[in-house]
Amino acid sequence: MLDQPIAQVRNLRVEFETKNGRVVGVEDVSFDVQPGETVCIVGESGSGKSVSSLSLMRLVEFGGGEIAGGELLFDRGEAEPTDLAKQGTGMMRSIRGNDIGMIFQEPMTALNPVFTIERQLTEGICVHTSMSGEKARARALELLKLVRIPEPERRLKQYPHELSGGMRQRIVIAMALACEPRILIADEPTTALDVTIQAEILALINRLKNETGTSVLFITHDMAVVAQMADRVIVMYRGRKVEEGPVEDIFNNPQHEYTKALLAAVPKLGEMRGKALPEPMKLLGREELSTDPIEGTDKLLLKVDSLITRFPVRGGLLRRTVAQVHAVEDVSLRLNAGRTLSLVGESGCGKSTCGRSILRLVEPQSGSIELDGEDILAMGPEKLRRARQQMQMIFQDPFASLNPQMRLGLQVAEPMVNYGAGSAQERTDKVAALFDRVQLPRDYMQRYPHELSGGQRQRVAIARALALQPKLIIADEAVSALDVSVQAEVLNLMMELQQEMGLSYLFISHDMAVVERVSHDVGVMYLGRVVEIGPRQQIFENPQHPYTRALLSAVPVADPAQRKTDKDLNFKPIPSPVHGMDFEPGPSLYEEISPGHKVLVGDWGEFEREPAKGKGSPLYA
Repeated sequence: MLDQPIAQVRNLRVEFETKNGRVVGVEDVSFDVQPGETVCIVGESGSGKSVSSLSLMRLVEFGGGEIAGGELLFDRGEAEPTDLAKQGTGMMRSIRGNDIGMIFQEPMTALNPVFTIERQLTEGICVHTSMSGEKARARALELLKLVRIPEPERRLKQYPHELSGGMRQRIVIAMALACEPRILIADEPTTALDVTIQAEILALINRLKNETGTSVLFITHDMAVVAQMADRVIVMYRGRKVEEGPVEDIFNNPQHEYTKALLAAVPKLGEMRGKALPEPMKLLGREELSTDPIEGTDKLLLKVDSLITRFPVRGGLLRRTVAQVHAVEDVSLRLNAGRTLSLVGESGCGKSTCGRSILRLVEPQSGSIELDGEDILAMGPEKLRRARQQMQMIFQDPFASLNPQMRLGLQVAEPMVNYGAGSAQERTDKVAALFDRVQLPRDYMQRYPHELSGGQRQRVAIARALALQPKLIIADEAVSALDVSVQAEVLNLMMELQQEMGLSYLFISHDMAVVERVSHDVGVMYLGRVVEIGPRQQIFENPQHPYTRALLSAVPVADPAQRKTDKDLNFKPIPSPVHGMDFEPGPSLYEEISPGHKVLVGDWGEFEREPAKGKGSPLYA
């Protein structure tokens, strides 16, 4: 490794102008990035990790920030490093995208909704290189293949809103890699991605680093990703750097109390080994919750049989239905009262559609859904409205699911108002009690959603879901976008509420470590079908279907000694779920391995049932 760092941040201070005066976002932060090195900056929301990286590209100024002090030295291969803090807009325009690439956290805001993917990919290539339009298009196609986008030729002609969140994030990564930058800044690039795609993106960034010598500045709150990627780790807290060191030292011998608390909040795959029932996490510096295992009951609450949900694909001049997306195909589930059934799988596998179909937010084609013995699909509008008191949903993005113009107390009370539950005073008292229950101060009832952090907003969403005392809560990626410590607190809260109120959860997630912590039973979905279902201990300790083993082998573990290698990530491309109108798939047939543990038999989407290769077998060879 060369002595000359590619980037040096010296005594950085960033200030923001607010209506209450100037606020310091980052104070006295210094670090280096060496050529070919991956430096991970970790910390919770608001710790200043993103502000530090945006300052290096001078993008912080577009968000109301100002670099009030310090130096940003960048080695462009010249005799002396360039201080980016003093450069004009013309020089910064040539550096951004060419010498420094950036992968943003939220792909929908990073992509232009009115331009095709091809236009957006080729634009940067043409600006920074002398490639012709045809060569730039070929390079764009090559980049889409590199980030494992299915049907890349078709995707080039599409617009961002036509792609899933995971696909949009891969497009943003392809754009950042387009000109082979000297340093790649990745701001939470895998937060919204599935475990398998995340593993491949991390492997891709590592491979690029090894082949081209590109340095990586990786901002994340996922300690498992840090363990997988980092050479060196910088821990930030409230705008300051509190600890820095090699990745092994940070994980094995953390010195600062905040680093210790951060590592304690990380759910680690395998720590529930030998335990049949879920139990809350023990967090440092937090008052202990009841850590009794959550048993649940034997009473059947939700019964789903042969559920099929398909979406039309329209085309031609008259916009006729020319094909169908087979989103959910012959799915059967059982969930007992007071227990948690988790659905896991990659983007597009049908798990969210399955949850929405059960609530009839999406109308299924066929099948049967029974909640507490009542047939949900046979209900008319008025009866269904009444039945929805018993089943509520917590959405992935609390900011999108809360009304920005309503005070939070009114939003939590809204379900009770809609169903005429209680008097005005009783509703006010109930809302106050719910805010206490989700550990939010009562004065937050007068606040608006934008005045809260992501974790606090998600707590409000949980309080609103509990307002009508439902029997079933469908949590769709409810903690995937939260910081690790906030995620751990929200998960503990959900389990504590389950213990007290006998709630049943259908927990939809792609985070296998979280699923292992909270679940009684697990269903693994692939291409609209449940390929394996059973008690959580059986699924995690004795996975039988090759796709389940593939999923488990891709999970990064928060331990630098257990890093994944490329040979662990031998994935087959995901086939398209779109089929012609005459396509009629067969039923799902299962083999029972042990009581309640069933595995799909037959060849469904490339994953043919194979004999298990021993207990806990990793990915098929």
